[in-house]
Amino acid sequence: MISIAPEAGVLLAPLQASALTPLQAGILAFVLGCALIAAVLRDVLGVIIAAAAYSLGIAVLWVIMQAPDVALTEAAVGAGVTTLLFLLTIAKTVRPPDERRLELPSPRTGVAVLAFVAVLALTVPAMPAVGSPDSPVVSSSVTEYYLENAYEQTEVKNVVTAVLAAYRGFDTLGEAVVVFAAGVAVLLVLRREEFV
Repeated sequence: MISIAPEAGVLLAPLQASALTPLQAGILAFVLGCALIAAVLRDVLGVIIAAAAYSLGIAVLWVIMQAPDVALTEAAVGAGVTTLLFLLTIAKTVRPPDERRLELPSPRTGVAVLAFVAVLALTVPAMPAVGSPDSPVVSSSVTEYYLENAYEQTEVKNVVTAVLAAYRGFDTLGEAVVVFAAGVAVLLVLRREEFV
């Protein structure tokens, strides 16, 4: 069991090592289904909807894994802005008639998918359980340093905010740049009358 910096005023429930819960497994199945639908479907609007559902499912998984900042970014950029950009793009273009909605994948694609599933089947069981005290993130000296020194060095009461703002400031700046660039892209698409 891991307690996250209670002396710094952080009130998070302790993480416990466990296998996938039924909720996590259900959302993971939903996400994989959305990815499969997006890969097989040939209707552009259907693919956009499947990709948006995929992003929202991933955002829910991030919330369940106690990473609300990552979930918010995923929902805003992955499901919100990207979906809006795609919808604006197809609204300003004409879909050709007689387009096939579903297309069977080629044998080469099937081999690639099977190889990917085989690699996943070999690597995922070797990973530590979520919240395991043996995982590299939990047992790392860097993690201990952050938890012990975040409050004294930054004077921020929330250790997560301290790590994101002070220790990983460039990473947070990069996320802000991505969100800003996505917003600028939406504005540019909205201003254009037609595509070249």
